[in-house]
Amino acid sequence: TAGLKQLELITQYPDFYSDLANKTERLATGIKRVAAECHIPLLINHTCGMFGLFFTNQDKIENFNDVSNCNSERFNQFFHGMLTQGVYLAPSAFEAGFISIAHNNEIIDQTIAAAKVVCKQLS
Repeated sequence: TAGLKQLELITQYPDFYSDLANKTERLATGIKRVAAECHIPLLINHTCGMFGLFFTNQDKIENFNDVSNCNSERFNQFFHGMLTQGVYLAPSAFEAGFISIAHNNEIIDQTIAAAKVVCKQLS
């Protein structure tokens, strides 16, 4: 029943998936920018409302071995730093993060600002 209701609500929002993808792109671009400003190597894979954060110099992350070669300690530091800023991310580099249609630009910008604080602490 819940799934059917969700599909019903989504059909009432004609640009649902493109808006969700744009929000995720805004978040990913912002976090990548602040990491780069702090000289922290970061790759973010994302599609629609899902994203993954990988602290690495690799050009692409495509599988478990690629993720295993990332800096998991840096991920843990970033994760805990974001918690202190009030941002709750997936607790493992092997998990995906999700954004929802309810996340507006103000929330996304606050998350990027929190990432900037944390990246400055890590650099």
